[in-house]
Amino acid sequence: MKDGFIKVAVGTPDVRVADCHFNAEQTVKTMQAASELDVRLLVLPELGLTAYTCGDLFLQKTLLDGALMALQEIVKASRDFKMVTIVGAPLVNSGKLYNCAVAVQQGRVLGVVPKTHIPNYQEFYEARWFSPAPALNSTLKIGWEEVPFGTRILFTCTEMEEFSFAVEICEDLWVPNPPSTSHAVAGALIIANLSASDELVGKAAYRRQLVASQSARLVCAYLYADAGPGESSTDLVFAAHDIIAENGVLLTERDSGETGLLVTEVDVSRLAIERRRLTTFPACLNEGYVKVGFSQSVTATSLTRVFPRFPFVPAEGPDRFSRCETILRLQALGLCKRLSHTGSRGAVVGVSGGLDSTLALLVTVDAFDRLSLPRAGIIAITMPCFGTTDRTRDNAETLSRALGVTLKRIDITQSVLQHFSDIGQESTLHDVVFENSQARERTQVLMDIANKESALVVGTGDLSELALGWATYNGDHMSMYGVNASVPKTLIRHLVAFYAQTHAVPALREVLMDVLDTPVSPELLPAKDGRISQVTEDIVGPYELHDFFLYHAIRWAFGPAKVYRMACRTFEGVYTPQTILKWLRVFINRFFSQQFKRSCLPDGPKVGSVALSPRGDWRMPSDACAELWKLELQAL
Repeated sequence: MKDGFIKVAVGTPDVRVADCHFNAEQTVKTMQAASELDVRLLVLPELGLTAYTCGDLFLQKTLLDGALMALQEIVKASRDFKMVTIVGAPLVNSGKLYNCAVAVQQGRVLGVVPKTHIPNYQEFYEARWFSPAPALNSTLKIGWEEVPFGTRILFTCTEMEEFSFAVEICEDLWVPNPPSTSHAVAGALIIANLSASDELVGKAAYRRQLVASQSARLVCAYLYADAGPGESSTDLVFAAHDIIAENGVLLTERDSGETGLLVTEVDVSRLAIERRRLTTFPACLNEGYVKVGFSQSVTATSLTRVFPRFPFVPAEGPDRFSRCETILRLQALGLCKRLSHTGSRGAVVGVSGGLDSTLALLVTVDAFDRLSLPRAGIIAITMPCFGTTDRTRDNAETLSRALGVTLKRIDITQSVLQHFSDIGQESTLHDVVFENSQARERTQVLMDIANKESALVVGTGDLSELALGWATYNGDHMSMYGVNASVPKTLIRHLVAFYAQTHAVPALREVLMDVLDTPVSPELLPAKDGRISQVTEDIVGPYELHDFFLYHAIRWAFGPAKVYRMACRTFEGVYTPQTILKWLRVFINRFFSQQFKRSCLPDGPKVGSVALSPRGDWRMPSDACAELWKLELQAL
């Protein structure tokens, strides 16, 4: 439960129709298996203690008594388990029969939730036996105890308020206004659904979409437990389609038609943060709700959940190419608007032979093509100096020629040496002045040529560099429109690779592949034996780590300790925990100290869920203190 991770499970035990004792035994076995995995919340199928397909046997007192006895077996067995288990059973209250979900933990019934929407169409005819849930909560006597009974029950952990769940049953999800909507508004971050949804052609896909969509709409985790093959096959087949989703993402599912457990961790802390961020999510309205507390010790949850190593990169699958096309299109459309608005028919791009300027040039070409402007109006300028290698200069020039843009080579060595002379800087002193003078000279050249040609300077800097402040203030930090402003380094690498695979002719593809193979470097220090001497990732750390930190610390507002824990899980075997901690410290220090550069960024298009524009997503004081974040790291 530490860091908000709750280990949860949905399960489909074996059942025999109307054999309540057998069903109770199988339920206890499932509970035992879940407990051994340290599950804290276990959801089981609808009417699992009797089986869903009992038909008119639901009207038999013998079956109902058997279900009650089976429930008592479950309650007794639960004494040994700290997790909360939700089982399905038919129960009588005030002379009416209800299709119920019963939450039990450590020898007691926490509450009973009856089904609200009773289907009575096509293969369903539940209204023959069951009454819909009453509008108001009441109580139900089970054994010697009166327990809460009703749909408006919020089960909340006393040690962690964010571990809060509510229950709906099968059809409740399929209606226009599911009970889970009011449950979420009342504060439930987890919705449990006990279901017996029969299998039909195409139904699994719709069910999957329904669960994922509801979890997104409610910003919650949704646990869907489905009935399985033990149900009667007189007219229907049940395939045990168990699903766990979180905020629109399908974490795990199983529809193999077999019994068993589906286990993962849901992050209630992340859900709570997202609800706070979304100002349109309603304030907590829990009028009419009964809050039922339960106790769970807050210990570190063993993580089995996988976190994407490259959270900004589109996941593999059929949508990957379309996502890449969309990102490139958004970048180009932003530039199209700026060119049209300013009346510019030209663009100036400083090309270095590196990843960022390569993507910026590709985007600029796309924008010109969309506007039916001649590519000759794009002026690609390579500006070699002390650290420029033949490889990067040749790649920049080859790329420009392959794309059919105007190429200019302007060697800035003498200009920079003159500047050193003017300010009294020794050319042999390779300090920050030595480096930044080159970056600012290049920016001056770009700006002045843009003025000369009535063109716009297209910026090349990316989101990762902005997060780390790895840019020269009023040097490469500045442009007239920054097309890469919200594209992180790992995504830029992927987009260039995508372009090479899908768009480029052989000559262009060859140079793009060599750009991808070139170490990331500003090339501001003299080369050694013709090779790059200044490798960025040796200085500030691996970009794959920094992009991981950036995504989880900024998009989800996680603290450094949680980000570190997730990174250790994700990069196990790639980086040691000590290495991850080292670069996380660098990220925190640089992110706070370099905000002043982000406070005056050029305009640029937002293409993903994370951006650092001071006019858009990120408003942070330039002199904010990082001590609290550093203290959290010191405790690791």
